[in-house]
Amino acid sequence: MTFSRGEGLIAGPVARLIEEFSKLPGIGPKTASRLTFYLLRAEEEQARALAQALLDLRERVTLCTRCYNITVGELCPICADPARDQTRICVVEEPLDVLAIERTGVYRGLYHVLHGHLAPLEGIYRENLKIDELLARVRAEPVDEVILATNPNTEGEATAFLLLRDLAPLGVRVTRISRGLPTGGDLEWADPDTLGAALEGRREL
Repeated sequence: MTFSRGEGLIAGPVARLIEEFSKLPGIGPKTASRLTFYLLRAEEEQARALAQALLDLRERVTLCTRCYNITVGELCPICADPARDQTRICVVEEPLDVLAIERTGVYRGLYHVLHGHLAPLEGIYRENLKIDELLARVRAEPVDEVILATNPNTEGEATAFLLLRDLAPLGVRVTRISRGLPTGGDLEWADPDTLGAALEGRREL
């Protein structure tokens, strides 16, 4: 981001925070400026609380050693819950997808977060995803069904096809969420009713 006229009138720390905010997805220069000047006028406690929350995010949050969802301990709350169905694993692309599915209230199994999708043109290949870790779980755990809940777009479908190919020799049931979701969309933006219907109407692959 660059400042045109009046650039020298903006104090260094203010310009720096605007610059950092503008790097965030969905935050343009105007929104970055509004956020910065809001914090400038806010109570000191609020600014310090935001700063501490950002530090905690980087220092305390890690990945679950089982499903690779975000957590502050060795296991995420879902993996640590013995009441969850241990025979089903729902495979998603990102931690936000876990939140989206949990909001539906229709799924009580476990998850596996790939942390991306297959996209060779973007330099994202099989080895960049948590696919080998998924296969190891299927071999080691009492898994009856793997639900492929990658996004219904080109990259998500390619990732689902790759997963099906790798899972097929393991003899596990593989299903795919139904087409109730709009093609080209992302799970995190789907409303709970639509996403819940897609889960309940999943099809065999």
